[in-house]
Amino acid sequence: MIMCALDRRKFVKKTALGAAGSTVLGSCSTEESSVDQNSSVSGPEVSWRITTSFPPSVDMLSGAADMLAHRVGQMTNGKFRIRVFAAGEIVPALQVMDAVQSGTVQAGHTSDYYYIGKNSALAFGTSIPFGFNSRQQTAWLTQGGGQALLREVHSDFGIMHFHFVNTGAQFGGWFREPIGSLNDLRGLRMRIPGLAGEIMSRLGVTVQVLGAADIYPALERGAIDATEWVGPYDDEKLGFHEIAKNYYIPGWWEPGPSTAFQVNRTAWDELPVQYREILASAVSEVNLVTLARYDGENPRVLKRLVEDHDVIVREFPNDVLEEAWKESNSYLREQSSVNPDFRKIYESWNAFRNESFPYFAGNESVYAQFAFPKT
Repeated sequence: MIMCALDRRKFVKKTALGAAGSTVLGSCSTEESSVDQNSSVSGPEVSWRITTSFPPSVDMLSGAADMLAHRVGQMTNGKFRIRVFAAGEIVPALQVMDAVQSGTVQAGHTSDYYYIGKNSALAFGTSIPFGFNSRQQTAWLTQGGGQALLREVHSDFGIMHFHFVNTGAQFGGWFREPIGSLNDLRGLRMRIPGLAGEIMSRLGVTVQVLGAADIYPALERGAIDATEWVGPYDDEKLGFHEIAKNYYIPGWWEPGPSTAFQVNRTAWDELPVQYREILASAVSEVNLVTLARYDGENPRVLKRLVEDHDVIVREFPNDVLEEAWKESNSYLREQSSVNPDFRKIYESWNAFRNESFPYFAGNESVYAQFAFPKT
């Protein structure tokens, strides 16, 4: 049975009804879970295709869809089969949402902020500059109404939306040359998507949006001077440290970003209710497991990058952070004045931030400032 001291049927029901994409607060792992092959799963044979925005080289991100497909297959005794396609196999990395919307595939694993050209409010599905860490992001989405608001926006595109894998706090990226002040950003060519790209542009950066597979060649041939991706584990896989040695913190634009699991609405509506519940539960489980994997792997990889590859971890100068903070909040207010969808979500998001930030700045921050530097 699929159990973590919970009855399987209760587990599926509780995690899927209402906010079907809510994170499961439990201790299940894919290694510990298995299916009772004698259990009865009623339902038809269903075959889906999922395309992702991520190449196999970033195995944690791309592997999330594979893990999802595996768990759904387990929980349906093989009746609900999902085949996963990496970026570029069906559509390019930045066209996943289009493929889901058109029905080319039934679902996609991507990042909502790749598509802010469709609606700037989609950025909230990934991360907002100077926004939430991973715990706050999950809390806002599941307890603060964020997921329901995002689903309203996605419904305009015929998509059922789930928040999916959260990577934890991301790094500020790789730079060929050190950044000594705000002036050093002016004229810099950087790969950086989402609202962060808008803010960096306001700071004088020439912004490019590239899929993962295209970043290294652009950095290598000098088409860009800097890039951000995720963090040590993924970034090492993509080899950025071979070219740029200055690794900046913090990734103020993505302090706790969620990726998205987007489902074609017609395909979702055609699923038996039991399959919907199983799919929603698998999304939650993979999210939980993958974030734990990132938190386990990133410290080890960062140590290796510094000790074996001469990478220098640097902090953004204070004037960069202050100007980015000012421009970020200005942009949020501007978008709220012109986009009703953006304003509706921003009001929820900002109210949650105004409560959450002071709390985290207290007990948890004081502890971290004292204890973390001790080792």
